[in-house]
Amino acid sequence: MRFIYLITLFFISNVMVAENLNISTTSGVSQGFLINGVANWDDIPYAQPPVGDLRWKAPRDIFKNNNLIEPKVDNFCIQKPSGMGGSEFTGDEFFSGSEDCLYLDIKAPKTKSNSSLPVMFWIHGGGNTSGLKDTYDFSKMVRKHNVIVVTINYRLGPFGWFTHPSIQGLQDSDDKSSNFGTLDIIAALEWVKSNISLFGGDPDNVTIFGESAGGHNVLSLLVSKKAKGLFHKAISQSGYTTSISQEKAYRQSKSSPTSEHTSWKIVNKVLDKAGLKSQNDLSNTETRKILKELDARDFFINYSDRPSYQEIPLLTSDGIVIPMDGLKNSLSNKKHVNIVPTIAGSNKDEVKLWLASAEYFVGLEYSFFGSLLGVPRVGLKDEAAFELFNSYRSRAWKLRGVDNPLRSLASAGNNDLYAYRYDWDDHRKWPVANFKKLIGAAHATEIPLLTGNNKLVGDYGFLIYPKGPSKHFLSKNMMNFWANFAKTAKPGISTNKQEWTKFDGLNEIESNFMVLDNRANLKMDKDKNSFKSLVNDLYYEMDITDLEKCVVLLQMLTFVGDDLYDDYVNFYPGQCNRGDAENFLRANASFIDY
Repeated sequence: MRFIYLITLFFISNVMVAENLNISTTSGVSQGFLINGVANWDDIPYAQPPVGDLRWKAPRDIFKNNNLIEPKVDNFCIQKPSGMGGSEFTGDEFFSGSEDCLYLDIKAPKTKSNSSLPVMFWIHGGGNTSGLKDTYDFSKMVRKHNVIVVTINYRLGPFGWFTHPSIQGLQDSDDKSSNFGTLDIIAALEWVKSNISLFGGDPDNVTIFGESAGGHNVLSLLVSKKAKGLFHKAISQSGYTTSISQEKAYRQSKSSPTSEHTSWKIVNKVLDKAGLKSQNDLSNTETRKILKELDARDFFINYSDRPSYQEIPLLTSDGIVIPMDGLKNSLSNKKHVNIVPTIAGSNKDEVKLWLASAEYFVGLEYSFFGSLLGVPRVGLKDEAAFELFNSYRSRAWKLRGVDNPLRSLASAGNNDLYAYRYDWDDHRKWPVANFKKLIGAAHATEIPLLTGNNKLVGDYGFLIYPKGPSKHFLSKNMMNFWANFAKTAKPGISTNKQEWTKFDGLNEIESNFMVLDNRANLKMDKDKNSFKSLVNDLYYEMDITDLEKCVVLLQMLTFVGDDLYDDYVNFYPGQCNRGDAENFLRANASFIDY
């Protein structure tokens, strides 16, 4: 009995529902609760559920009410379970989530400040095909830095981005957009503008930040007139600038990485399974009725053969949410850009997250005892090739997601720009895996240090991230930089006295950036990367074959950005056949089953 009493007492002391934390919002009454000194309000709806006739429409405001907001189970948007950073497997290996998913969470310091607090608005990653707000816990940043953090869900995959004449052709105004997920994010920002003061936040000091697809969405909001005035600073972590025309999202005449999942081909599958006429024989009204009434799973299953992080659906240049010029080009156009202080950065080993799962690079080795225990050693088949693939592709990511977007923003008149590269790789080295080599400063590995917890990697955090002064130093400084930026529009000075200075966006040769690393290596640095230099240097590498060089070339020029292959292949001193590189990728697309 004493044990039960102590457990109960511990729970009550750490999680407390408080009457004075109940807040009446435009969406209803949100019941707050305290966890370790942080006030939490969960699962607040910021728009009507996009179901029924609201499927593939801009989000609709919730009618103001005084209903008590109830916590939701499985409140995330439809996606394929993906484990880390996404929904977990719950019995269906292909489908999880719900169309009723437009919810946000708010975390604020326990004690309300007399002044309005800066608001940090987190947009999760996952290729815009997976992810959910509940994966990320910014409690430590809230508690230590006196900021409010909002995390949101938004429509994903083909429910978030979908183009078809039967949809846009029969709709008006914002409903003619293809970017429903982007409109969700904007709707959440509008909700914050209307309600965040009730939670102690300043609606005139909102910083949007996000990683991967979240960083991509941050960059997208920088060129969207729909988002103007809804945020005042921006941080893009490992973002990118890919967009596509509505025409290509609907139908493509040539084979491409996106052509197999255009809406034309998907709707053909839907109609074929139902034993119905082809699209050519149906009116838009008839096709629309079929698509609107189709069960969500029955529609989503038509994407089941799509590889993880497949490029489509993509952000579209619809002329409503995103300018017709596309995201990449619009960042340099004064007419389109929302000029706010901006940070952009990438990770030194971005693509190791994917390379470390590829059978082409990684093998499982069983010792005698390892075989008995069922525990293999993860080893690299060719460490030199592994590092070269990573180096060139990760540097290309920095060009695409950091240097070039910031230079574009500078040309549009933005002088408040900052850049970083995340280099920290002091991971654990185990007999079964050397995570310093395998993972390094990979994609998304900065998030546990920014949040101060390992929730992103769940039960495996202790295997990868060691405790100790190195991790603590960088985690503390990253939180300081991000919070300072939200408060003052400047990242400030590190605890080892390194000032984070502005990015020189008008310098087309060198780019200056903050290196986020351990105490000895956190500093400002410069590099001279360009696609021309990368392409040329690649040719002279000796540790990979000519075909592998062509594969790296293709991936550098097509991954996480508009297809630049035809623009730069002629700068390559050797000979490359794009078809051969694509065949190589298809033949070696298998992943290690850990």
